[in-house]
Amino acid sequence: MAKAKAKAPVASNIHAVVGSDESEVKRMAADLAVKFTPADAGDFGLEVIDACADNSDQAASRIRAGIEALRTLPFFGTGKLVWLKNANCLSDSVIGRSTAVQSALEELTEVIENGLGNDVTLLISATEVDKRRSFYKLLGKRAELTVIDKLDSSRSGWEEEATEVVRGRARKRKLEFEDDALDLFVLLTGGDTRQIENELEKIDVYLGAERTVTAEQVRTLVPLSRAGVIFELGNALAARDLHRALVLVRQLLDQGESAIGILLVAILPTIRNLLLAKDLMERNRIPRPHAPFAFISALNRLPPAATEHLPRKKDGSINGFALGIAAQQAHRFETAQLIAGLEACLEANLQIVTTQLDHELVLTEIIVKLLGRN
Repeated sequence: MAKAKAKAPVASNIHAVVGSDESEVKRMAADLAVKFTPADAGDFGLEVIDACADNSDQAASRIRAGIEALRTLPFFGTGKLVWLKNANCLSDSVIGRSTAVQSALEELTEVIENGLGNDVTLLISATEVDKRRSFYKLLGKRAELTVIDKLDSSRSGWEEEATEVVRGRARKRKLEFEDDALDLFVLLTGGDTRQIENELEKIDVYLGAERTVTAEQVRTLVPLSRAGVIFELGNALAARDLHRALVLVRQLLDQGESAIGILLVAILPTIRNLLLAKDLMERNRIPRPHAPFAFISALNRLPPAATEHLPRKKDGSINGFALGIAAQQAHRFETAQLIAGLEACLEANLQIVTTQLDHELVLTEIIVKLLGRN
C-alpha cells in the first residue's frame, strides 16, 4: 500500500487574496498590507510590485522583481512585506498562459518552497485566477489563501448569502433594516459588494442619528435598475398598490421595455407565484411567513410530491425566495382572483401579439382587474 504524501505546512508569512469580487479582494489585501507591514520599518517595511501587466514579458519581469525583493534582506533587520499587487498573470489568459510567465512563476514557486525566512512576508492579490494551474495549487498548500468570489445571482440561494453580507455590513454601521426594506435592498443591489457598500454609505449619511432603514428610504436612495423596476412592479402588484403598479408600468414602457416583456417577466410571474404560494399554504397548513426565508424552510420540510409541480430555475432548483415574498402577500387575494388574473394575462398576451390595441391600455386593464375593488 502506497504511503500517503504529507501535505506541506502552511507558511504563516505567505498570504494570498484572490477572487472575482474585485472590490473585496482589493479591500482585504490593503487591510493585510497594513497588518503585516512592520510598524517600526518606516518606508522600508513595504515593497509593492504592481503586477498588473500589459503583456507577458512585462508580467514575467514584475514576477522576477517580486523574487528579487523577497531575496533582498530588509533594512535595519526589522522585517518587510513584499506585495505582488493586482497580479493578472495568474489568469487563464494570453498573458497567464505564456511561456515567459509560467517560467517566472516556476522560479517564484522554488523561492516559496525553499522558505522566505522569518523576516520577510509575501502578499499576493489577484482578481482573475486559473485554479487549474500548479501555482494556484501551491498557494492552496503553502499560503494563507482567501478566496472572495462574487455572488452568482443566477444560482439558487444567492439571496440568503447576500442578505447575510448586507446584515453584517449594516451592523458595522449600526444600521437596522426593516424586513421588507432588507429584502428590497438585497434585490436592488444584486449581491454586488461594491454597490452594497456604496448604497449603505449613502443611507448612513442620509439617516444621520436615525438608525432604522425603511423600504421607502431604500426606494428613495437606491437607484432602480431595470431588474429593480421589474421587482418593484411585482411588489406593488402583490401589495395591491394600484397607483404604484401603474406608475411602474409607465416607467418600464418609457425605458423602452416591450409590453410583452413586462407581461411575461413581471406581471405573469407575480400572479403565478401568489397563486402557487397561496395553494401551498392552504394545502400544507403553512402559516403566513414573517420573512421569505421562513417560507423557504417550510418548503424544504415538505415531501417531494408536494413541490414537484413548482417551476424550476435553470439549475433545477425552486425559486424559493420569490415564493417566500409572494407568501407574505398571498392573504390579500382570493384564489379565484388569482386564477382570473392568469386568464387575463393569457388574453392580454393574445391582444398584444394579434391586435393594434394600445399596449399600455392592455397592461393597465390586467392590473385594474387584479387589484381593483371587487
